[in-house]
Amino acid sequence: MSPFKRYDIRGRLGIDLDEAVAHRIARAFARVTGADSVVLARDCRESSPALADAVAAGLMAHGVRVLDLGLAGTEEMYFATAHLGTGGGIMVTASHNPRDYNGMKLVGRGAVPLTDAAFAQVRALADANPDPLPGGSREDASAVRQAYVAHVAGLVGPVGRLRVLVNSGNGAAGPTLDALADGLESRGAHLDLLRMHHHPDGRFPHGVPNPLLPENRPQTEAAVRAAGADMAVAFDGDFDRCFLFDGSGRFLDGEHVVALLARARLARHPGAAIVHDPRVLWAVQDTIAQAGGRSVLAPTGHVFLKAAMRAEGAVYGGEMSAHHYFRDFMCCDSGMIPWLLIAGLIDRTGQSLAEMASALRRNYPSSGEINFAVPDPGAIVARVQAALASQALGLDRTDGLSLDFGDWRLNLRASNTEPLLRLNVEARGDAGLVAAGVARVRALIEG
Repeated sequence: MSPFKRYDIRGRLGIDLDEAVAHRIARAFARVTGADSVVLARDCRESSPALADAVAAGLMAHGVRVLDLGLAGTEEMYFATAHLGTGGGIMVTASHNPRDYNGMKLVGRGAVPLTDAAFAQVRALADANPDPLPGGSREDASAVRQAYVAHVAGLVGPVGRLRVLVNSGNGAAGPTLDALADGLESRGAHLDLLRMHHHPDGRFPHGVPNPLLPENRPQTEAAVRAAGADMAVAFDGDFDRCFLFDGSGRFLDGEHVVALLARARLARHPGAAIVHDPRVLWAVQDTIAQAGGRSVLAPTGHVFLKAAMRAEGAVYGGEMSAHHYFRDFMCCDSGMIPWLLIAGLIDRTGQSLAEMASALRRNYPSSGEINFAVPDPGAIVARVQAALASQALGLDRTDGLSLDFGDWRLNLRASNTEPLLRLNVEARGDAGLVAAGVARVRALIEG
C-alpha cells in the first residue's frame, strides 16, 4: 500500500506510513523542490511529533534549514511558507481521518501546490531513497504566529459584538484561536467566544473532529442553542476547514456558506471574480450576480481552485466541502478566515445567520452529497447522460456530468480521493423536485 493520494499523503500508521517512510518522503521533497529552507508544522495526533521529527531529519539529511512551527494548523504552514520566503512547506496531519491515520500536505515556494509532475517525482524518489546531503538545521519558528494573526485580522476587517460558540474538536485549532482572539480584541473586536473541546488532545476523547459527518454535529447543535449564541463554528483536525451552525443550531450546507462568503468578499471588492466548484451552484451564482461579481467554474479540488483563482485574479474561491480560498491569503484555504467574514457580514447587515441561512435553504434546496460505490463510475455516468441529456437545457463537463433541466439540476462525478460516485441534486424553491430528481438518478445508477 502507498500513502500517496492524488493531492497529498495519507495512510494507516504502520501499514501505509511510518517514520522511515516519512523520512524518505521529506528527502525526496527537498530534492525535487530544490528548497534550501522548508517550513514544518504538525497537528496534535499522538503520532504526529515522531513523524514530524522524521520529516525534519529527512529534510536536514538533504541540507535543508527546517523552520519548525510545532503544533499549528495547515493554514499557518501555508502562511509561514510565503511569509518567510522558504522553498516549501510540509504539514504533518491526517486532518479528519481516523486516529490510526496520519499524513503530510506538501507545498512549494509561495505556498503554491506542487504540480502533478513534481508530486509524482517526490513519490518516485521516495521509493528510490535518494543519497543524503548533509548540512541542514532545525529552528523554532513558532513566533511567526503573531504575523499570521496580524495578517488574518487585517484581511477580515471589523468584527462587531457577537456571541460565538467555537468547537475545536480537541484538534489543533485551540492555541491559534486564542492568539487570534487576542489579536482581534486589540484591534477593537468584541467577540464573546465560548470555547468547547478546546484543548488539543490527539486521543480525540469526543471523537475525531470531522463535522461534515452528521453524527458528529449534535453536540455543537445543542451547545449553540443552550448558550444563546449567534452562531457556532466547528473545526476539523488541522482547521483548514470550518463548519457553521446558525443560532437555532441548524447546520449550514456548504454551498450556502460559499454564497455568503461570496457576498462578503464582493462587498469589499465590487466586480471581482469568484471561483467555485460545479456540484451545487445556483445559490452561489445568483448571489454573485446580485452582488455584481463574476462567476468562474473550476473542477473540484484545491489544485484546480487555486490555479483558477490565480488565472482569473479571483478574490475568493469556495467548495461546498468547506474548503475556502482567499486571494489575500496566497490563494490558500483557511478555516479561521471564513467564520470571521461571516461574523462581519452579520454585524454589517444586521441580519442574523439564521435569517440568511433560512432564505438560502428555502430558495435553493439541495440533496446533499450522496455517495454510491460502483465498479465502473465512468460507465454509470455515461448511462445517466444517455438517459437524461436529451431532456436537459444545458450540459457541462467541467467536473463530471452536470445537467440543467431549468427547475432542477444534477451533478454526477467520480471522487478524486475515494472509489465512489458522488451525486448532488438541487432545485429552485421546490424541495419536491430535489427528491424526485434524486429518485430518478438513483434508479439509473442502481438499475
